[in-house]
Amino acid sequence: MKQLTLKKTEKQIAMVFLFIAILCQMAFTSCNENDSKFKTNSYTMTNDDSTIVNKTDSEWKAQLTPEQYYVLRQKGTERPFTSKFEDHYDGGTYTCAGCGNELFKSDSKFDAGCGWPSFYEALDSTKIKTEIDKTHGMQRVEIMCAKCGGHLGHVFDDGPKPTGLRYCVNGAALDFLKRKK
Repeated sequence: MKQLTLKKTEKQIAMVFLFIAILCQMAFTSCNENDSKFKTNSYTMTNDDSTIVNKTDSEWKAQLTPEQYYVLRQKGTERPFTSKFEDHYDGGTYTCAGCGNELFKSDSKFDAGCGWPSFYEALDSTKIKTEIDKTHGMQRVEIMCAKCGGHLGHVFDDGPKPTGLRYCVNGAALDFLKRKK
């Protein structure tokens, strides 16, 4: 009798796992469908500073702090609410910490409450490139510096007017040029 009960329990467990597997497959399939409002791009720099930065891994490690390297080169994410730029509202321009490419004006920065510096528009669409990011079982739009390819963060469609976008950026990926008076 024990053996019969054990086999019945094993079948029930197998059915539960099968049901969970089917649900997971359905969830991943819907996450991977390309129904995003965002279009990915591969822009070539068209401004005066059009030099693409190509460095070896060793050169990046020597130039960047460990946190900057983790974020920019390994597509990492800093912990929320830890960036020096989270509550930073001086006038000026936010640049790529890897190459100095000008990315966002301070005028487009807003408090999204998400724990990372947020902007509703890029300084110039040619300064940032985007790709679909399907990691961690979801689909997002990754933003990268068009000049050095450094990972900046992601862009979402839940931002304020006029664009409705929220560029959620790792502060470790940024430097800041204060506006001259």
